[in-house]
Amino acid sequence: MLETMRSAWKIKELRQRIIFVLLMLVVYRLGAHIPVPGVDPTLIADMFQGDNLFGLFNVFAGGALEQFTVFAMGIMPYINASIIMQLLTVVIPKLEQLAKEGPEGQKVMQQYVRFGTIGLAFIQATGMTVGIFRGAVVDPNWFTYLTIIITLTAGTAFLMWLGELINERGIGNGISIIIFAGIVSQFGPGLTELVTFLQIGEINIFTVLATILIILALIVGIIALEEGQRRIPVQYAKRVVGRKMYGGQSTHIPMKVNQSGVIPVIFASALLMFPATVAQFIDTPFFRGVAAAFAPGAWLHTILYVLLILFFAYFYTAIQFDPMKISNDMKKNGGFIPGLRPGRPTAEFLARVSTRLTLAGAIALAFIATVPVILQIVFNINVIFGGVGMIIVVGVVLETMKQIESQMMMRNYQGFMK
Repeated sequence: MLETMRSAWKIKELRQRIIFVLLMLVVYRLGAHIPVPGVDPTLIADMFQGDNLFGLFNVFAGGALEQFTVFAMGIMPYINASIIMQLLTVVIPKLEQLAKEGPEGQKVMQQYVRFGTIGLAFIQATGMTVGIFRGAVVDPNWFTYLTIIITLTAGTAFLMWLGELINERGIGNGISIIIFAGIVSQFGPGLTELVTFLQIGEINIFTVLATILIILALIVGIIALEEGQRRIPVQYAKRVVGRKMYGGQSTHIPMKVNQSGVIPVIFASALLMFPATVAQFIDTPFFRGVAAAFAPGAWLHTILYVLLILFFAYFYTAIQFDPMKISNDMKKNGGFIPGLRPGRPTAEFLARVSTRLTLAGAIALAFIATVPVILQIVFNINVIFGGVGMIIVVGVVLETMKQIESQMMMRNYQGFMK
C-alpha cells in the first residue's frame, strides 16, 4: 500500500488535488477555532454534558459548537436542505422532471439546495442565539444578536462553498470530507482521555485491548456492509437498425445491501436525543424520568433505536429506489431479467429483493450503532467514535479511495483495491 501511495504521489495532477484537499482542511480546522463575537463559550459547555442533541451536532461540527466558533453549526443545514430537496423531488412533479434533465437540471436543483441551506442556517442560527444559547450572550441587544446570527450563517455558507470547491479542484466528496475531518478531530481529545483513565486506574489495559479489537471488527463489518451488493443479471435483446445490430449484451443491476447509507442512524439518534435535550430546559420530575428512560443504554432507548433505524432504512430506500421506473426503463431499451417477463413481474421481483436487502442492511446498521453504547456500559469506557461516526469515517475513506483508484487506473497504475 505504501508503494501504491508513492505511485499516486508521483502523478502531478493527483498530487495537486490531494494537497488542495489538505489545505482546505487546514482552513476548516482554523475556522473551527475562531470564536463568535459577543458570546461566552464557557456558559455553553454545561449543555454538552451527557448524550443529547447538542452532542450529536457537536460531533458533526468537529467540536466547534461546544466552543461556539464561526463554524458552530457545521454543515448540518446543507445536509438537511439536501434531504428536504430529495423528499420534495418525490412529491413535486416539476422537481422530479428537473432531476431527469441531466447535468443542467442538477445545476438548478443544486442552486435550490444552496438557497435552502442559507435559509435553514439563518433560522437555526436565530433559534440558537435568541433561544437556546441566549444566556451565553455577553451584551444582549439587537445588534449583538444580529451579529451572531449573521456570523453563524456566514460560517455555514463558507463551509458549503469549501465543500463544493473540494469537489471541483480536489478529490472525493467535499461535504463528506468536511464531516470526516470534524469527526476525526475528536480523536485526539478522546485518546487523551482514554490514556488518562488508564493511568489513574479507572480502566485496565485488557479492557482497552478488548475494545480496540471490537472496534476493528466493527470497521471490517462496516466495509462489508458498504461494499456488499446483489447483482441482478439483465439481458438485452438483439435488434437490427439499418445495417447494424444493437443489443445482445449482458449486464447487471447492482443493488446495495445498505441503500440508505447512514441517514437512518442519524435520524434515529436525533429523534431519541430530543427528550434528553428538552429535559435540560424543563427541570421537572416527569421530564427527568423521561430523559432517564431515553438515555443511551436504557432498554427503552435501545429498543426504540433499533426500531427507528429499521423504519428510516425502509422509508429512505422507498424514496430513492423505484422498481417500477427501473422496470419500465429496461423494457424501453429491450432489457429483461432472465426468467421474468418485462413490466410488473420484473418490478415486483426488484421490490422483493430490495425489501430483503434493506432488512439485512438495517439490522447490520442497528447492530453497528448499538455496539459502542454497549461497550460504554459494559466496560465503562468512552468510545471515541460512536456508531454514526464510525460509519461516516469508513464510508468517506472508501469513497475517497475509490476516486483515487479510478484516477490511477486511468494512468495504468495499480490502485488500493485489487
